[in-house]
Amino acid sequence: MASPGFWDSQERAQATVAELKSLRAIVEPLSEALRVSEDLEAMLELAEEDKDFANEVAGEVARLEKRVEELELKALLDGPHDAAGAILTINARDGGTDANDWAEMLLRMYLQWAQQNDYSATLLDRNDNEEAGINSATIAIRGPMAYGYLKGETGMHRLVRISPFNSEGKRQTSFAAVDVSPEVPDDIVIEIDEKDIREDTFRASGAGGQHVNKTSSAIRLTHLPTGIVVQCQNERSQHKNRAAAWKMLRARMARVEEEKREAEQAAKYQSKARVGFGSQIRNYFLHPDQRVKDARTGYSMGSFHAVLDGEIQGFLDSYLKWRVAQEN
Repeated sequence: MASPGFWDSQERAQATVAELKSLRAIVEPLSEALRVSEDLEAMLELAEEDKDFANEVAGEVARLEKRVEELELKALLDGPHDAAGAILTINARDGGTDANDWAEMLLRMYLQWAQQNDYSATLLDRNDNEEAGINSATIAIRGPMAYGYLKGETGMHRLVRISPFNSEGKRQTSFAAVDVSPEVPDDIVIEIDEKDIREDTFRASGAGGQHVNKTSSAIRLTHLPTGIVVQCQNERSQHKNRAAAWKMLRARMARVEEEKREAEQAAKYQSKARVGFGSQIRNYFLHPDQRVKDARTGYSMGSFHAVLDGEIQGFLDSYLKWRVAQEN
């Protein structure tokens, strides 16, 4: 980073800065744990002679245990793409307008989590619903181990509440699907035959001004062998939308390859494969009581609003532990 010309290529420079952040996220806590353990050894020696030091030992042990637990969680992030950024797509599913509103609530939840953890978040695509909320949205979240933490969010998220869109005040169940793929660097080869891709251009919908709505700047790519579809309409330039759509497609294809490896490993150890895109993974309740519970791990929180404000780290950590238990 100190070499001349480092910033000549912004994209390459930012990738290097991101790599540095990921390495620091491991090295710095490890260094601190080693430092605390050395301090603890010295304190134990002094505690034999001085009772005042003996009283401080318990606090130092608790501090070290916390650091070690954090490192143990990070050690679970050992997948081939876990250090990469995450491309996260949210689609409204069953539940009408409530589902569109719910999809936007989830979008905000992930953006809040990213902000709280000092991760960057970039909107790649957003398709607004005419009445309320969104039909779909795609964001890129970049930071240390972003994909490793977020990949367990793939699946169906279910909301139960009194509908604000129902004049009779009835309870409504809504669904939104979340899909998470790794943001693959350009220097990693993902084999995609261009003959297998159908490209469609269309006019972007929603906000964006006259230019966006009057020209066919939006891009949709369909990978014919797998049926994977990605689209981008957030940029005014068709060229930029195409580049973003290809980035999204490469991410999806990388995840397909990762799922194949996981399925092979699961079969080898006679364990269950990862929960898929169509599976219900978490329930969010605003009625009759307020709580959020993960259907896989059993982890729950009693504050619905805290979770929707981005406090989802407990769910992410519990999923990592659950996956290891499943594999063992």
